[in-house]
Amino acid sequence: MSTATITAPVGKAGTDEGRIGIRANLRHIGALVRRNLVQIKHDPETLFDAVLMPVIFILLFVYVFGGAIAGKGNQAEYVQYLVPGMMAMMGMNIAMAVGVGVNEDFRKGVMDRFRTMPIARSSVLIAKIVVEIGRMLLATAILLGMGFLLGLEIRGSLLEFAAAVVLSTVFGAALMWIFILLGLSVKTPQAVQGMAMLVLMPLQFGSSIFAPTQQMPGWLEAFTKVNPLSNLADAARALVNGHGPVAHPTLVTLGWAVAITVITMPLAVRKFRTKT
Repeated sequence: MSTATITAPVGKAGTDEGRIGIRANLRHIGALVRRNLVQIKHDPETLFDAVLMPVIFILLFVYVFGGAIAGKGNQAEYVQYLVPGMMAMMGMNIAMAVGVGVNEDFRKGVMDRFRTMPIARSSVLIAKIVVEIGRMLLATAILLGMGFLLGLEIRGSLLEFAAAVVLSTVFGAALMWIFILLGLSVKTPQAVQGMAMLVLMPLQFGSSIFAPTQQMPGWLEAFTKVNPLSNLADAARALVNGHGPVAHPTLVTLGWAVAITVITMPLAVRKFRTKT
């Protein structure tokens, strides 16, 4: 992003944020989004996780664990169960990359440069999220493409199918604020990844993403019922398959998304403003 279009004094960067208009904010977000997209263009390896992760996970679980989980010969039905559930996982894994990226930008001094500019602090972080939502949608598209190759069927309506994608995207975008806050709070990208995995692993595998929860121990089954990933997976599965309860898991997922955003977004923006 060029600094030539910003003419306000550097010293007023922090105090003028509240007086920046909506149109100016949107213009700043657009410029920062372009900057992030240019980075991806020059370093396409940053897309490897979005491109390869869904392929590896779906093949691993369908062909290695599918027979054990669903029974031999039932892999087609397991694909119908697994793929909508994995839509919930895509957002969480992509969200982790946001925190790592923010942390690396601070270590390189990029964020310090942005903080000297008379732009809204939130615009820098929102631009990050916009680009990561694009990566999330790419990962979801590849996941669904692999699912269709393995026999996935849209048994509900196309509108319900689109609603499943949108719901997964909304929840994934909310999670990004958690990882941005984490990236701003720890010292190294390795620490971000380590702490994120401590959260990701229990939430992903202690959910209904990969297997029904009825055969789990009682204490673990109780955890899956309050796990937001289970609610998202159940809602996406019901929408794609055209049967099963939709309203309750959808409302719970949206409630989690709103609560996470309302709590962590202001904290992340404040931490971004004050981080040394």
